[in-house]
Amino acid sequence: MHNHLLGWDDTIVALATAQGVGAIGVIRLSGAQAITITNKLFPSKDLTTQPTHTLHVGMLKDNNVVLDEVLISLFKNPKSYTGEDVVEISCHGSPFVQQQIINACVENGARIAKAGEFTQRAFLNGKLDLTQAEAVADIIASNSQKAKQIALSQLRGGFANQLQYLREELINFAALIELELDFSEEDVEFVDRKILQQNILSIQKEVEPLLHSFKIGNAIKNGIPVAIVGKPNSGKSTLLNALLNEDRAIVSAIAGTTRDTIEDTIQLDGVNFRFIDTAGLRHTNDEIEKIGVEKAKQKISEAQIVLSVVDISEKVENIILQYKSLELRADQNCIIVLNKIDAISSCNGYDIEEAVATLTKVNTLAISAKNKLRVDKLVKQIITTSSIDKITNEGTIITNARHYNELNNALQSLQEISTSLANNLSGDLISVDIKKALSHIASLTGNVEHDKDILGTIFGKFCIGK
Repeated sequence: MHNHLLGWDDTIVALATAQGVGAIGVIRLSGAQAITITNKLFPSKDLTTQPTHTLHVGMLKDNNVVLDEVLISLFKNPKSYTGEDVVEISCHGSPFVQQQIINACVENGARIAKAGEFTQRAFLNGKLDLTQAEAVADIIASNSQKAKQIALSQLRGGFANQLQYLREELINFAALIELELDFSEEDVEFVDRKILQQNILSIQKEVEPLLHSFKIGNAIKNGIPVAIVGKPNSGKSTLLNALLNEDRAIVSAIAGTTRDTIEDTIQLDGVNFRFIDTAGLRHTNDEIEKIGVEKAKQKISEAQIVLSVVDISEKVENIILQYKSLELRADQNCIIVLNKIDAISSCNGYDIEEAVATLTKVNTLAISAKNKLRVDKLVKQIITTSSIDKITNEGTIITNARHYNELNNALQSLQEISTSLANNLSGDLISVDIKKALSHIASLTGNVEHDKDILGTIFGKFCIGK
């Protein structure tokens, strides 16, 4: 689909680099008049006669007033990011100079681009599907190696290829059912219902791992939440400071110092982990501290990993009791951290570590947060517990809530197909369910009539100039 069919026959302009002073700024134009508009401002040579993918150095002028010495890059349609004629003007990084150039482009026929409009045009011109277009925004917003890796995989089409396979399978089933309906009066069966049921189950098995991947994908995108919990004065804040390598939390020997949750993020093995130091879990009459304890319980429920910090001098039965009192869900992982090993003999500390691990069947580690003893081992244990490497090496991971919702709707339609087949319902009802599933998959990739409001919401989250 081309932009002129959507009423987009104009040329847009925007700053493609970040706002503020820098060495270089890049101003991007896209549209039928991109080269013509730039040519009006570039007396050095006739850009309209130059081949695509060429660079040109010269002065940019507006009414004989020199704007800047620039480098101009030409990309002629369809071999450009947007599929239209694209010009990129690399100028000096003065915000004043950049604004002068943009103003001159507007005065000569361009308009300021909306947020994400360059990528939206790339999508509408078939350069990217919708999942790949959304991956562009995720790459820009990525703040860790793994988040960037997932977004790059989606941009390269990993997710799109899987969706295309699912779509083709469903289209084949729909065609067979429709053919059967056409010859219904002749009582001809074109597809074995048992084989169709098996194939639908096979597709479900393709979709379910993608849905399950959203939890870890969302965590990688936003930071994996790790709650540090335990009794007051067990060393939770000291542990947070040791993990972050600096004094972010207030540490004192007064029980109940942390009355609210303290959060900070650190990147471990290419992944952001959000460490949450919670208020000490204990019964208290202090109303403010009670609020802190309630917040702590909420943070524990939201965490993917829980560090249950206890003083190693506690009785083993009390250590186990604290772990059980957390009442963690099956999808939450716990590491019991026996702190203050420096205060007892290390041999005794390792014996307690082994005893607690044996009795709870939970990963247990004796450390000294104060002296940073074995904190490096705890970091490795956190990375291992997160299962990041195992999951990220298994295949496609989804990080986008829209993708998750559409896939979940598609899976429900597949389950309806499966139920209809099991109950031997008519082909026309099965055909409706197949079309529903196809509709949800098509919404993911954009293979449907485009709703301008939906596209506006998706691309409105992009920065202007991308």
